[in-house]
Amino acid sequence: MDYAAMSSLMHTLEQLLQSKSPLIYRSCIQQQLVESAFQSLSALQVFLEDTSKEIKDIETLKIIEKRIRDIVYKAEERVDSTLRIIILEDQKKREQACKSFNEELQKVEKEVDSLRKELMEIEFIEHGSKSAEASTSTSSKRYATEQHTVVGMKDDFNTILDRLTAQTDELTVIPVVGMGGIGKTTLARKVYDDSTIRYRFDKHAWVTISEVYNERQMLLELVSSISQDRTDESNQKMSNDQLAEIVYRGVIGRRFLIVIDDLWSTEAWDQIQRIFPNDNNRSRILLTTRLSYVADYASSDFPHHNMSFLSFDESWILFTEILLREDICPPHLDEIGKHIIQQCRGLPLSIVVVAGLLGKIDPTRDNWKKVQENLNSFFGTVSEQCQSILSLSYSYLPQHLKACFLYVGCFPEDMEIGVSKLIKLWIAELFVRPRSNKRLDMVAEEYLEELIDRSLILAGRRRANGRMKTCKIHDLLRQLCIREAQTENFVHVLSDIDHISSESIKHQRRAMLSLGNHWNHFYVPRHWRFITRTTDNLVSTGYSFQVYLMPQFASQFKLLKVLEELETLAIKAERNIDRIILPRNISLPNLKQLRLRQTYFPWEDMVALANLPNLEVLKTCYAFWGTDWRLNEDVVFHKLKYLLIESAYNLERWEAASDNFPMLEQLLLFGLQNLEQIPFSIGEIMTLRFIKIQWCSAAAVTSAMKIQEEQKSCGNDGLEVRIIFNSGRTGMKY
Repeated sequence: MDYAAMSSLMHTLEQLLQSKSPLIYRSCIQQQLVESAFQSLSALQVFLEDTSKEIKDIETLKIIEKRIRDIVYKAEERVDSTLRIIILEDQKKREQACKSFNEELQKVEKEVDSLRKELMEIEFIEHGSKSAEASTSTSSKRYATEQHTVVGMKDDFNTILDRLTAQTDELTVIPVVGMGGIGKTTLARKVYDDSTIRYRFDKHAWVTISEVYNERQMLLELVSSISQDRTDESNQKMSNDQLAEIVYRGVIGRRFLIVIDDLWSTEAWDQIQRIFPNDNNRSRILLTTRLSYVADYASSDFPHHNMSFLSFDESWILFTEILLREDICPPHLDEIGKHIIQQCRGLPLSIVVVAGLLGKIDPTRDNWKKVQENLNSFFGTVSEQCQSILSLSYSYLPQHLKACFLYVGCFPEDMEIGVSKLIKLWIAELFVRPRSNKRLDMVAEEYLEELIDRSLILAGRRRANGRMKTCKIHDLLRQLCIREAQTENFVHVLSDIDHISSESIKHQRRAMLSLGNHWNHFYVPRHWRFITRTTDNLVSTGYSFQVYLMPQFASQFKLLKVLEELETLAIKAERNIDRIILPRNISLPNLKQLRLRQTYFPWEDMVALANLPNLEVLKTCYAFWGTDWRLNEDVVFHKLKYLLIESAYNLERWEAASDNFPMLEQLLLFGLQNLEQIPFSIGEIMTLRFIKIQWCSAAAVTSAMKIQEEQKSCGNDGLEVRIIFNSGRTGMKY
């Protein structure tokens, strides 16, 4: 990715230009060379953004982007490797590296300027920028996809509706079969949301399975739908058998409708179907799958329903509904538009993607003709055809969105992606640039909305304030992302540990572990030590797994070993992990907020956290385990202001002095049911203003009140103690 690569290199140079940089301060690196290289890259970036809007020939655009990538990637690798020597090696090597670094900066500036002059000589299509500008302002009005648009599915809809409402008393399984992107999920969702169906059934639930079956995730989704009065936290504490029992008791004797979306295996079906009773009350299970044998296995007594491709007329109706809403296709575009739709071969996904593409460009005959010509050159088989359309849509993305889009493809198939997490990753990777004095997270949300407008990302759930909470990516689009990302040396997705060799990612800039849901743990293979020599960044996008790293492996990955700039960190361990070791030499110099959940560290490990020099907020829940927590006088949380200890159920004795927490302002203790007392010296902390006790032992409550009384007797009336005896709704304030 040219934009991502330039942003990363420019960020490195920008950090060096900061006045506090010791490298420039010691005159190790010549500041004017850094400034000059930075300005050359900035000029190239602006030039690329302007000219890429004018380029309508996709092959030319790809050649230009590859040329830029090759130069910038190599430059960044040289700069980074030399900087590492300057920072980490001895004085002699550092002096030589400084000399090499200054020479590299001159080389970067020369190569970038030469490239910009080379690109300026290319003749771009006249007036192309006008259409690009128009697309930004008008596309949202002209193109808005209804979430569950059903075109050409009237017969399918009626058939499924009839089977769901048939007079058959026994539990009936109704499979819907078809290729990816043909509309199985859309049809199922339309039926599921139909008012007749909602009224007919007492209980409703929708679960998405995907290729990698995760029984626990499926059970959690079912419990969330069937027993809506339960909390996510309480559900997480249950075993799979307990969750299955909750689902069973929630539907027994009730008429229920369960939608099982994207089922891939008979083994998964065996585990799913055992949960649901056959009470002969006309309950139904509607499932979608690409595999006929899975459908036959799940419903051997009844034929499955096959989804077919749309007819040309149906395809045209779908296209115009998505792109033009209530309008009629302009006469000068009618013929070309129909040629484009003809080439979609009746695949709804292809039609939606093409409509999204056309909705982002100026509706002129020349622009639509260019799209048609590129489609003609790419089409082969139906599968290749769909991938070609998706590739075309990707090629027309603005530079700043390409990296963001490819990054989404690194998440596991069918995963509901948390928008908050995705945005933080985008920002950390420097994909998001400042815009109109807006916060970066707000700009990133705009990026996401634009990708959704282009039908490249699927909108998920929204928060009460209307902001997006989750998003998804269709599996065909995800495959496009993976292929393009590897082609462009942007990221390499690791999905099968057993078949990963050192050669497969030897020269990759990023490696991402995307192991789906079925991995609880894995050991890093011995041969991976060679991979670390050329791969700097390793990111995990799986749901949860335990990683066992060889020391030499961890030390090579700078994002796994040392996160120098990290300020906020949240760690949640899965319950099936037996033991997590907290390293004593942890290096997070800028960490300010730390949240630990279900880690079950021994209390002795608190020493490691005290070594975090800038830690201000520490929140723990099921994070520490043991009956005794003793803090020696040399253990000091120098800047800690907020401390939450929750659900350390077996903690009995806590020994600490005021010097252990010299800056503490708020102390919150929840669920410490066996704590014998709070250390009285805690009250002597000069900065302490608030203590909150909830669901704790009577002894803990008594000691908190005594601490307050003692402080009042000493003239300190500023300490507030709040005791809450049940569920947070009632309490006493002292």
